[in-house]
Amino acid sequence: MARAADRLGMLGSQDALILLRASFGTPRVQHLLRCSPSSDHPGLGKFDEIQRDALSKATNACLQDCHWNQASLPLKMGGLGLRQVSTLALPSYLASSSGSAPLQEVILERCPCPDDDYVTQVSQVWCSRFGTRPTGALAGKQSAWDLPVLEELKNKIWDNLHTRREKAVFLAASAPHSGAWLSALPLATCGLRLDDEAVRVGVALRLGLQLCIAHECRCGTLVDVWGTHAMVCKHASARQSRHSAINDIIARAVSATGVPISKEPLGIFKDSLMRPDGITLVPWSKGKNLAWDATIASSLADSYIEASSARAGSASESAANRKESKYSGLLQEYIFQPVALESLGVASSSTALFLSDLGRRISLVSGESREELFLRQSLSVCLQRFNSILLFQSFAEPTADPD
Repeated sequence: MARAADRLGMLGSQDALILLRASFGTPRVQHLLRCSPSSDHPGLGKFDEIQRDALSKATNACLQDCHWNQASLPLKMGGLGLRQVSTLALPSYLASSSGSAPLQEVILERCPCPDDDYVTQVSQVWCSRFGTRPTGALAGKQSAWDLPVLEELKNKIWDNLHTRREKAVFLAASAPHSGAWLSALPLATCGLRLDDEAVRVGVALRLGLQLCIAHECRCGTLVDVWGTHAMVCKHASARQSRHSAINDIIARAVSATGVPISKEPLGIFKDSLMRPDGITLVPWSKGKNLAWDATIASSLADSYIEASSARAGSASESAANRKESKYSGLLQEYIFQPVALESLGVASSSTALFLSDLGRRISLVSGESREELFLRQSLSVCLQRFNSILLFQSFAEPTADPD
């Protein structure tokens, strides 16, 4: 494992992170955890330290214990999916022994054997921490034994969050699909490849790490170590580029359903030059055409931070409501859909439903059942890429040497 971790440094950060999570990390020893009594083995801690060091090198990040604990959570719980073997060994072995118990009884039916003292001992340890053990069909499922362990770790992380920013970051990371970029294969032809700096920024934003040294933005405003102002600076040209990129993804997705579209059409409003980002040229639902308009809110902006620290998606919900009010005068033959996203990847409730419907419609045309996943990955990768660009644009241009 140590040699493999060292060689990961020869790869790009995105490739290294995927390989570490899917192959070189915990999956490499999963079989051993299930078939050998190792929950108290001292080598587990050493293996975790190697994983932690490999993650730090791959993402150019300095991880404290709290960050490493969050990174070890599954993606859907706000982590990076790099499971710690020291916490996985116990549920792995218990699930394996419980699942294979009926077969063992059949094999040893004519050869009575005493109960396995180790299984009894570790079962008591698990029950003392988490209560009643899984029974029936769940007894052989590792996820049933593992979920209480993960919930305990997640609650421990939450209890150690003290600032509004820390809570907002963790809630956003735990929101559905906010980490879709982490599961995307780095295919440059599909626009899914991220450079090393974008991966560093993405991991830092997800775990609440510092992004940079405090500095003065090009506009003259102070940018803190978390890059807060960089994500909202009105002088950053990448904000418009990000909007255009998100709109292009949505436009291509709608076109992929076989429905013709028009981007930024004129004449939708009478006596007004206001126009949505796109419309369909044939009815989308209930005999009405679809009109959409994209907006990206910064989850950690001063105007959103209090709401974001209480509920994930608060910023995108507010942005969606503003868009709906803006286009309330749209002609009756249109259905208006705001595409409201947050810089940390959380979508508003109506946007999430729209993306699910859009993915389903594309699947009907292509025959590929994962179209919704691919769409969410494209949007997530795009947001992470522009988070990095916005941070870069906050640094003042070096002054020319007069000589």
